[in-house]
Amino acid sequence: MSFEKLGLVSELTSAVSELGYTKATPVQKRVIPLILDGKDVMATAQTGTGKTAAYALPILQLLSKKDTKQKTEKVVRALILVPTRELAAQVEKSIETYGKNFALKSCAIYGGVKFTPQTKKLSRGIDILIATPGRLLEHIKQENLNLSKVEILVFDESDRILDMGFWEEVEILSSMIPKKRQTLLFSVEQSKSVKRFSKLTVIKPVKIVINNQGDLAKKVRQTIYICDQDKKTALLSYMIGSRNWNQVLVFTKTRQRADEVGAYLEASGLKTLILHGEKAHSKRTKALRDFKAGTIRVLVATDIASRGLDIEDLPHVINYELPGDAGDYIHRIGRTGRAGNEGEAISLVCKEERSILKDIERLLKYALKVEFFEGYEPKEWLKKEANKHTIKAKIERDQKKRSTTANSVVGMRKKKATIKKRKQNKKAK
Repeated sequence: MSFEKLGLVSELTSAVSELGYTKATPVQKRVIPLILDGKDVMATAQTGTGKTAAYALPILQLLSKKDTKQKTEKVVRALILVPTRELAAQVEKSIETYGKNFALKSCAIYGGVKFTPQTKKLSRGIDILIATPGRLLEHIKQENLNLSKVEILVFDESDRILDMGFWEEVEILSSMIPKKRQTLLFSVEQSKSVKRFSKLTVIKPVKIVINNQGDLAKKVRQTIYICDQDKKTALLSYMIGSRNWNQVLVFTKTRQRADEVGAYLEASGLKTLILHGEKAHSKRTKALRDFKAGTIRVLVATDIASRGLDIEDLPHVINYELPGDAGDYIHRIGRTGRAGNEGEAISLVCKEERSILKDIERLLKYALKVEFFEGYEPKEWLKKEANKHTIKAKIERDQKKRSTTANSVVGMRKKKATIKKRKQNKKAK
């Protein structure tokens, strides 16, 4: 379905057309008309399906239609809450691009950067504000803005917002926003936290469920390579180099591991940058910019990059380690195979990670393809294979021995039968 048929105005359809968007995705088809109609919405759809455009486009249209003469400084008309600064920056960029034909102003505020530049932007008046909960409350305490005129409230990655411990902040912020508002919740899965969220923020939302986790990224080739933990780094380096991959996102569980793996890959000749929470905002921004531009081959990151990182045609995602939570696996591999493109997700799995692998497969509702990389097979597997060959050889020897014995018995019986026959012939004569 085209965007025109969804009821969007020409200013928006021309903007998305320039981006190469020709047809609306399933979540956009279902959600955009509802938002334009003023409905509260709780939508669940897999990563990479265009959820940002699903709410950003109708919000831009709704705000542009209303009279803005009464707008005063520090008044926000639409508030979009997100869990991370990376996602905030991504959403801000999308809104600026989609709304370039409107006079609406937008701004993103988040922690890890200086306070003053954000304060100056807010003082000029903002129609659409994208924010992380903690930094937003800091600005409110400084009286840099108020939420008394918010018409539309959006929770993007609502499950993640609560998982990161922002429940108290959400309660405080919700009390500051008019009860008469339009509320939109977007998430990848309908977890308990999302349902809890909906009770606080939405009265009777229209629930949209596009698909489940098992349908995730059908065009993503998912492969498990079993290997020992101490072989992972060497295998990772060899795999990227030997296959000549030029853009690879590697996920680790911890910051320390990300530093170790990144240093090893860089030393092995692969241009690599590292992304995690302890990195300064400027370095994190540079790492993402360079990776998107293709000036570095490998970006090693923690789960901070599993959401809000939108790279067109990212071909390869590698899980150096499986995440602690099976749901995070979904977000990680969702960085590739986005918007219908093909992608590849590889996981290096050691013996200690077998239980989480089973959890992931239960979530996906299908078994993942398991392979061994020649020269990097785990010791346990090699030992089993060796034992198999030993047993096989023993069986073959036993079979040969039994066969020889059987042949000897048959031969003896034939010989006795021949002698007996000869004797009988002599007696007959």
